[in-house]
Amino acid sequence: MDMQKVVLQVWIVILMKVAVGDACASGRLTDAGECCDLCPAGSGVTVPCGQQNTHCQPCQAGVSFSLLGDGPCQLCSLCPPGIAEVGPCSPTQDRQCDCGDGFFLQAGLNSSAGMCARCSSCRRGQGVARECGLLGNTVCKPCGAGFYSEESSRKEPCRPCTPCQEGKVEIQRCLPHSNTLCMDKHLQILNRPDLEGGRESPRRQNPRGGGAEEDVEAEEDGENSSVPSTPKFTPQEEGGNNIIPVYVSVLAAVVLGLLLYVAYKCWSSCKQKRALAKARGGELAGAPEGEKLHSDSGVFLDTHSLQDNQPGKGAKRESKRDSRLYLNVAPQRQEEVERLLQEAGDKAWRNLAAQLGYEQERVDTIGRGEDPAHTMLSDWAGQEGSTVAALCSALGRIDRGDVAAALSRPAQASSVV
Repeated sequence: MDMQKVVLQVWIVILMKVAVGDACASGRLTDAGECCDLCPAGSGVTVPCGQQNTHCQPCQAGVSFSLLGDGPCQLCSLCPPGIAEVGPCSPTQDRQCDCGDGFFLQAGLNSSAGMCARCSSCRRGQGVARECGLLGNTVCKPCGAGFYSEESSRKEPCRPCTPCQEGKVEIQRCLPHSNTLCMDKHLQILNRPDLEGGRESPRRQNPRGGGAEEDVEAEEDGENSSVPSTPKFTPQEEGGNNIIPVYVSVLAAVVLGLLLYVAYKCWSSCKQKRALAKARGGELAGAPEGEKLHSDSGVFLDTHSLQDNQPGKGAKRESKRDSRLYLNVAPQRQEEVERLLQEAGDKAWRNLAAQLGYEQERVDTIGRGEDPAHTMLSDWAGQEGSTVAALCSALGRIDRGDVAAALSRPAQASSVV
């Protein structure tokens, strides 16, 4: 019997705790069944609620603070180095530091040293209750009935649901993560199945001037009223807004733009190749027949150097075109050619680049560098057919025979036996 009394008393205490807990702000009870008090703002818990009620102690200004009232006082945070302090620490709030837009002061876990952290964003179905800033990180709350949030944000609160306007029907109610979805009533047409063939009988307009919503077979409707019919909804053929043609048009425009871009790139590449081939063909065609001379001994001579040394015999003795690659020319000779072109200004090397097949856009890009003549010749030396003869021919077409002469001397002889 005593055991039954004890069990009954325990159940009574439990029921009292549940009943009082609903009206208790802290949601906790003492062992005696009393509601646990919350510490006021600026005070921290020194003795948690248990056998006795909560014991509180005021926080010290500039040292500690308390916001919630259900925990101990927290140490004031320190602004990180280089971050300005805009508000002191008080018993009711932490120190405020100007971390900048999109950041907030995050208190250290094991020390008072704070750090500027990136603000959090509220997910779909949640709204911003307090924006991130001097008071701390973003505070989110779930969207209640009649409100929604369709995207994550750190500034937007829950928005009120939009009701369907007149002439539209609701096909999906407003949810915390999506707004109300409405549809125009004119986008649905009621069809009636044919009784005999089992096929759908389309509506016909009233020849007596009635609208499309009236049937001319009133008598048939009366005869067939006893037969149940199942309405069906089909898309409206006329009227309404259909966005599929818009998507198709946009897709066609994108495809057409890609095709035009590819065609332009192919045309530009072919044009550059034709210009380069034309320039090289002109070099070969412009060389005089008397420029090559083969002696009985099988030795080829450089006519430019011989003409400089023996002016009286320049018309009779000419050397074979130099087929050496410009890449293999001595570095001192390359530097001399680049110096002569650079001293004449941008016009000299730009004209030479045009003769070597470079397009204007490429020439302008090279001209923005520090040493354009060296950059252009180094790039050209890596191409196929970049011989000394081709470079001399191009220099001759821009009236820079002095540079060609500097490139060709001193005279060298080589045997082909």
